[in-house]
Amino acid sequence: MDTLAKKYKQIDFAKIVDEVRVFAPATVANMICGFDILGFAVDYPGDEVHMYRVPEPGVRIRSIRGDDGRLPLDADRNTVSACVKALLEHLGLQGEIGVEIDLIKHMPIGSGLGSSSASTVAGLFAVNSLLGNPLTKDELLPFCVEGERLACGHGHADNVAPALMGGITLVRGYSPLDVIKLPVPNELYAGIVFPKVDVPTRDARQLIKEKVPLKDAVTQWGNIAGLIAGLYEEDYQLISRSMHDVLIEPTRAILIPEFYAMKDIALQAGALSFGISGSGPSVVAISKGKEGAEKAAALIQAHLTQCEIESLKYVSAVNVDGPKLIK
Repeated sequence: MDTLAKKYKQIDFAKIVDEVRVFAPATVANMICGFDILGFAVDYPGDEVHMYRVPEPGVRIRSIRGDDGRLPLDADRNTVSACVKALLEHLGLQGEIGVEIDLIKHMPIGSGLGSSSASTVAGLFAVNSLLGNPLTKDELLPFCVEGERLACGHGHADNVAPALMGGITLVRGYSPLDVIKLPVPNELYAGIVFPKVDVPTRDARQLIKEKVPLKDAVTQWGNIAGLIAGLYEEDYQLISRSMHDVLIEPTRAILIPEFYAMKDIALQAGALSFGISGSGPSVVAISKGKEGAEKAAALIQAHLTQCEIESLKYVSAVNVDGPKLIK
């Protein structure tokens, strides 16, 4: 048993509660120019986990709603229960604690909004809350990353970090895992549109080039640095100039119908920037103020309707809190 497990081996059983309900938010990964290192949380949509302490040791899923039957009820195959099991084993509690889980999906699977990460974060935050919060969010994060590995084969933190920590996060590195919270300008809003087309995460990732021209890499580095500077200075024009992707968007955009038409609509509507949320197909118009985000998202959705493409629309400020207990 490693140091962390030894540290928390003695759980205060008096602090364990019988039931918790947790909401964890959707996320916009990459933040257009920061592939695999930047992301932010939104207020809605997100996922819920209802967790119950039961006499029989082990982890079981009672039900899953909102997934159209696509997610496994097998506790070893579902990312929520698998991560909860891993955490209990890590704390030496696998034979002492029994929990059952209801998972409620409020967002589409494969939307590019961090569906799997929201569920995983909700589950881990729930079991930690049920146990009396023995672990900090920093200590929960590696378990969340492992959930992403189970879900899509790649253990990245650009979704789970903002979902767990709230706000805007930067993944500085993975060896060791180093996540930094960045400032959130007060008027930064996201107008998100999810076109109902399939863009599997694995397929989108396979299109990415392993090598890129040095010129493009330098451009991207400058954009990331400029975006971070803009966040610290609350300089919306610098944020706008910096949020451009020359590495990933040109390849992934071909998987999203009407992408460049939507981009033109968003920018003409006054958005600071426009791009792909995560691996897509959701797209995001980053705007100064809620009204601008609403306008851009509504115009994009209207265009998709004209093209006979169904879609969902969400408008949100940056969620600075992350997961929360539901009373």
